[in-house]
Amino acid sequence: MLEIRFQNESLIEIATFLVRRWSEKEKTVIEISDKMETKTRLNENKVILTPLEKRIGNDFQKYRQFRTSLWYEAMRIKFCKKILSNDHAFGFILNTMETQRVQELGRKIWKGMDNEIIFNYAYMFVARPQLNTVYGRARIVEAFYQYFMFGVMKGEIQLSHFEKVKKASTLAKKIVNKAIEENYDTDWLEKDVGKIVKILDIDSLLTIPISLPFMKAGMALSEKELLKILKIISKNKEGDFGSVDSAAILKGDNVYDEYKVILDENKKMENKGLIPKAIGIQIPSTKNVNETAIYDMSLINGLKIKFKEWKFGWKEQHQRSGDEFDEESYIEGHEPFFTDVKKSIKTKIVILLDHSSSIAPDALEYKKATLALCEVLSYLRVKFAVYAFSTQNRSIVCWSIKPDSVKWNYITAKRLAQIIANGSTPLAEVYDKMFPILQSKKPDIFLTLTDGEPSDPDAVRNMTKSFKRLGINMVALGLGSNIVRATTIANNLRHLGYEKTLAVSRLNDIPSKVISILEV
Repeated sequence: MLEIRFQNESLIEIATFLVRRWSEKEKTVIEISDKMETKTRLNENKVILTPLEKRIGNDFQKYRQFRTSLWYEAMRIKFCKKILSNDHAFGFILNTMETQRVQELGRKIWKGMDNEIIFNYAYMFVARPQLNTVYGRARIVEAFYQYFMFGVMKGEIQLSHFEKVKKASTLAKKIVNKAIEENYDTDWLEKDVGKIVKILDIDSLLTIPISLPFMKAGMALSEKELLKILKIISKNKEGDFGSVDSAAILKGDNVYDEYKVILDENKKMENKGLIPKAIGIQIPSTKNVNETAIYDMSLINGLKIKFKEWKFGWKEQHQRSGDEFDEESYIEGHEPFFTDVKKSIKTKIVILLDHSSSIAPDALEYKKATLALCEVLSYLRVKFAVYAFSTQNRSIVCWSIKPDSVKWNYITAKRLAQIIANGSTPLAEVYDKMFPILQSKKPDIFLTLTDGEPSDPDAVRNMTKSFKRLGINMVALGLGSNIVRATTIANNLRHLGYEKTLAVSRLNDIPSKVISILEV
């Protein structure tokens, strides 16, 4: 199988969708880090993932592990009240027991996960250390983990220690089963962790070494080796999962179609989603940004209802003459006929968002409004691109939020969320950076949203003429703290050569005002 390099943006988008769907927590954020193992921080609504390239196996096997580890973290978010640190024995044992509890609760909801769980068990087992490489009392804890999770251990320990491990594992399973049967939560489970610690005869604060894959990253097991491990795991887990077909689990046919779709989307992102740095436009990093803060669902849903008729291309209007007579309207003194009026919108628009320092006090509301605009444009199937500009390290930067060839999604929202309003309004310089793109794409409308005067009006005027010579309709929307200020900005913009200028004093009016200029 050919090696595929998934872009982190693609993975974050996939992971965000899956975790939010499985956990039913719409504000969960995904981060990819090569410095730590996969973990969830409940207080931050964040899941930190190990990158695919750090995992073992071929590309498809890595994806299956990635997907299943996401499922486990989603189940932790859904069912766990707390997740303790794995650095010490007490937290490590509690988290291990919680893994089994959330797994069984999750299996009741997501019944198709069994094969993937067993497949993941095989690689989890491969990734564990040989017991003779773990020193001190931590070896007993590692032995407990392996025996409790897989029913088998890698290597041998003293007979007296093995008896403790078996006894602790048996009790841990009884505790977990009772928690599931009686619908007890993490707090109840935590009270019994001390019993396991006592049986293992260890200190609850015993330091546990981090256990990461001990094979070379990217090294794949042969099918024969993997099938052998799957058979061992399947046999040991038969009490939980029943009889399974190890060969079918190895193939993973139920996930492969999904994997192929993701490969196609990743390829599209590679071909269309990136812009050469040579033209001076950058793409924001999206690793640690929570885009849910700029989603105003009330505004978005209200706009979708308002423009619902546009989605289908027709709107019913009352007129003096028309296709059908309306008796109620006639009796009430309104125009008596109604007819279907064709609504259409220009299909190509480029939007430039001013993120100069004057935007900073209202940056959150500004982003909510502009995100709502993007959501509605996507809903109406308008072909659009979004850019923004700000100052970073004393240099003006033009950011690509959404190229016209990429769908509006979690990643584009994250890009918008991470722009920091800073600097002046050097529109001419920004226009110059964008000129090669617009010359190539030739949108119908180039819309600029700004709340200030440009640094060099004459240069802006010349650039506006250049865009108009390409046949692009230049439009500007002036943003002001009140209607007087907004109107003043719009009037000043009119002298810079824009064919149409508008004014907005309420940020929530931005989407409707912009959509109004698209109607033909």
